[in-house]
Amino acid sequence: MTAGPRPQVVIVGAGFGGLAAARGLARAAVDVTVVDRRNFHLFQPLLYQVATAALNPSDVAWPVRSVLSKQANARVLLGEVCGIDSAARQVVLRDGRHLAYDWLILATGATHTYFGHDEWAAVAPGLKRIDDATLIRRRILLAFERAENSDDEEERARLLTFVVVGAGPTGVELAGAIAELARHALASDFRSIDPRDARIVLVEGGPRVLPAFPESLAAFAQAALQKMGVDVWTQRQVTGCDRDGVSFSGERLPAATILWAAGVAASPAGQWLGANCDRAGRVQVAPDLSVAGQPQVFVIGDSALVLQAGQPVPGIAPAAKQEGAYVAAKIRAALAGKPETPPFRYRHYGNLATIGRNSAVIHYRRLKLSGFFAWLLWCVAHVYFLIGARNRTLVALQWMFSYITFSRGARLIVGSDADAQSNPRTSA
Repeated sequence: MTAGPRPQVVIVGAGFGGLAAARGLARAAVDVTVVDRRNFHLFQPLLYQVATAALNPSDVAWPVRSVLSKQANARVLLGEVCGIDSAARQVVLRDGRHLAYDWLILATGATHTYFGHDEWAAVAPGLKRIDDATLIRRRILLAFERAENSDDEEERARLLTFVVVGAGPTGVELAGAIAELARHALASDFRSIDPRDARIVLVEGGPRVLPAFPESLAAFAQAALQKMGVDVWTQRQVTGCDRDGVSFSGERLPAATILWAAGVAASPAGQWLGANCDRAGRVQVAPDLSVAGQPQVFVIGDSALVLQAGQPVPGIAPAAKQEGAYVAAKIRAALAGKPETPPFRYRHYGNLATIGRNSAVIHYRRLKLSGFFAWLLWCVAHVYFLIGARNRTLVALQWMFSYITFSRGARLIVGSDADAQSNPRTSA
């Protein structure tokens, strides 16, 4: 039974997966409703550059209404989803509205996890939202300002110590960007301190950085970071975080700025559906990305546990986009009365991570690239995947200007910590 004159498709979340699904249904005989609690699509891979004053928030975000403005069968609703009534086939919004659906696509993403220590969130923010990025940028820049105002050498050293917990791509990129900010962009801005004295410490619980990359590329990345002045600490488990520093097993590191890049947890989508989930909260979906017992409901992106050859599909943007396009094709096939579509197959296009100026690593099948050429490909790929010609042009021009001048133009301290303390676990 349909919910209106035409079948209704509700997509919760306007990230990579949600938008790919919506666009894939552009010519289908359905009405598409995209719901998100924010009015913009965020290009998360470049969020760390907002956090380190290389880009402005508007450079990595684009209004969802603008993205879908020419798609006649799509509408966008600003709203926060708080539950799913599976029996009635309705999406429940926090303001009391209910959206009926024939097909439901949950693309609600993920947030950072503190492995049972959520109290660390206040002192060690993660990086998933624009609010997180502007908060981190504020704390980084304020650390230098407060060090400039301090006459206590011990306090200055604490203020100029930056700890990044987690050495995956986000952690490596953050650590490298902070090092470049201190060594180049801020080097001549202060009189009482030398920003080049800043200590950046990258902490990893495992044996090496970039565990998803081959050992040779991980070794290159670690050496490049160390050349930039970053201290890389591996096999160190964090046992405590507070406003004065970080604790490890048997040791203490005074630090004013702690950033969290150590893990992610899925959205509450699994709880809404009463579905089977893994320890990270990801919904265990069927080979066609549907939920067990609910063939009209699909979960994609970071909220889904998609197994391929016994291994989870990585929670990265290309995977989410492929999943969104697959679900859209499956719905189109159902509308056309075609036979069941084959299971979802993820095509991996490689792992990329930038370390700093002229330095990146790329792994694609047997291809391993590092150094300047990898960095150049990384730049081209990220500009290409940005939404909108304006964003592509602005980011390319800003990167070119920064490359030539070694400066960063987004060094504004705005807002307050209180502005960014909304619950990161709220829904899409």
